[in-house]
Amino acid sequence: MYSGVNMKQTMIKKTEDFVKEKLHGESSGHDWYHIYRVKNLSENIAEKEGADHFICVMAALLHDIADEKIAGSEEKGIQEVRQWLESISVEDHCITHILSIISTMSFKGGNQAEMSSIEGMVVQDADRLDAIGAIGIGRTFAYSGAKGQLMYDPEIPVREVMTKEQYRNEKSTAVNHFYEKLLKLKHGMNTSYAKKLADDRHAFLESFLEQFFGEWEGRK
Repeated sequence: MYSGVNMKQTMIKKTEDFVKEKLHGESSGHDWYHIYRVKNLSENIAEKEGADHFICVMAALLHDIADEKIAGSEEKGIQEVRQWLESISVEDHCITHILSIISTMSFKGGNQAEMSSIEGMVVQDADRLDAIGAIGIGRTFAYSGAKGQLMYDPEIPVREVMTKEQYRNEKSTAVNHFYEKLLKLKHGMNTSYAKKLADDRHAFLESFLEQFFGEWEGRK
């Protein structure tokens, strides 16, 4: 069984290679570079908040392997993550913690449970930060294009309340996604440091929408 700092670094490096291979060519905004950014954000927030570095980094690296958008179903994805962690001899209590974070952190239309650990809060905040700001805008349009959704259609209303299934499957647009998810994320940040980071990114979303609708109506 692996133990110690060097062994944990080995596990992290192996997991990075595993995730890079799994998400190679993924074009919906859930590619390796999304994972890379979430990992880096998780490390930064974990340091500020005193969270366990190894748990945060491993959950950040593996969180989209278990996402139903990638795996086909959450159950299948969680099982694949478990098998991977077991294959590199991660300790059982760490596996349990990592899987708990991954299975709880997704937005799911605003219907997810609250995080129960500081490590979960850190990784969820990192993932949410990558969904807002300039990167978040780019990812939103990439995902909508991959799903065959329109950039914007004023005849398609913003959904105020929705189930997880409606959030995943009903017709929407890239711009509607700002109101259905992105603009809500600033207020859902868990940690003090992430809340500070979210301020500028949230303001950029608002600025973009002001410019977008001005151009849409031919005013700018």
